[in-house]
Amino acid sequence: MVKMNVESFNLDHRLVDAPYIRVADVKELAGGATLTKYDIRFCQPNVEHLEMPAIHSIEHTFAELSRNHADDVIDFSPMGCQTGFYLLRAGEPDLAGTMELVETTFRDLLEADAVPAANEEQCGWGASHSLEAAKAAVRDMLDARDEWGTVMRSSS
Repeated sequence: MVKMNVESFNLDHRLVDAPYIRVADVKELAGGATLTKYDIRFCQPNVEHLEMPAIHSIEHTFAELSRNHADDVIDFSPMGCQTGFYLLRAGEPDLAGTMELVETTFRDLLEADAVPAANEEQCGWGASHSLEAAKAAVRDMLDARDEWGTVMRSSS
């Protein structure tokens, strides 16, 4: 396979073992700042995916609530393949700390009564949300918490 510019295009998606969290990329910016991108994979690629209302609600809720626990969150965005999200944080890679942030924020999401900014004034498609579906996906992810550190399938 020819090496691509986008890191995830160089990952053999047939060999990963979702769910997991991994460092996907690290960028050193001019001026000395570092950005770290994390791949937060909910679903096994090309086997299953999240529905858009769940994705949309996880995106809104995580983006809002994660900032209650960390001031270095830059962005939380869904993957176009609908199998997970990218979390962008300022600073050097901290996989253990990021897993803790994700777990804490997911537990907050399970306690949420509403999706933040899920309305026509604050969202481009305010009607496309499902807090119930978001909670179900997050529960499944939390149930597999012990597996988050295993990215690739074992060869056995």
